[in-house]
Amino acid sequence: MQSVTGLTKSAGWEMGVRRTFPVPTEDAWRFLFSKNGLTIWLGKTKALGWKKGEPYVTSEGVEGVLKVFKEFSHVRLTWKRKVWAQFSTLQVRLIKTKDKTTISFHQERLSNAAQRKEMLAHWTTVLDIVEKKWNA
Repeated sequence: MQSVTGLTKSAGWEMGVRRTFPVPTEDAWRFLFSKNGLTIWLGKTKALGWKKGEPYVTSEGVEGVLKVFKEFSHVRLTWKRKVWAQFSTLQVRLIKTKDKTTISFHQERLSNAAQRKEMLAHWTTVLDIVEKKWNA
């Protein structure tokens, strides 16, 4: 049986994008979880306490629930656009290297190949915006 890129037996359709930046991990984390950083990747939302089980809704219509929050490491949450029928799982991870940080977005439980493609484009754009911030 031929495998299909992005389709798994356990998590359905998934995708991942990552990019490495010449920024210390703590600085990258502080930016991503600042008001400006959150607006870039999560959307405009009320202040969050980052506690397991905390729900969120953005003004852009994305909603979900926080599942894991490990400071300076990763966050995992459910993530659903208003027009979607189902929730996906999104993980944002920061990976420390010598003097750089890799920011990774991994999303699983997507409904089909088209949704996978849509989210690959979305998270790539998010990383493009973050990159412009540090190259400004």
